Amino acid sequence: MQRVSDPCEMQESRSMSGEKEMTASQYDVNGNGKLDPEERAMMLEDHRMRIEDDNAQRDQSRKMIWWVLGGMLGYPFFVIGSSFLGLSEAATILGSMATIYFPATSLILGAFFGANAYQAKKD
Repeated sequence: MQRVSDPCEMQESRSMSGEKEMTASQYDVNGNGKLDPEERAMMLEDHRMRIEDDNAQRDQSRKMIWWVLGGMLGYPFFVIGSSFLGLSEAATILGSMATIYFPATSLILGAFFGANAYQAKKD
């Protein structure tokens, strides 16, 4: 049977955001060597806030992916739509911008996730 770790025995680690988490002994503000109920509540609240921050970061990453995907998939429709509306010059400009738009959005997305992977590996 595997032992489940008690939050009071937390070791120093890093959250997704890269901040160091505090060990249980750092929450012992009165220095008596034990976590009193108030100190435990403070530790659990801090842990809850870190989890919420990590979840918010994942949500933002997900939103960014969907916006980039929507832009990349929607771009051709803007070119076609401008042609149908009789805006041939706009269609030409949008078509010529595609050579830079797709690599640029891919690069931004790749750099963001590459930086996150590097930070996670570094921690």
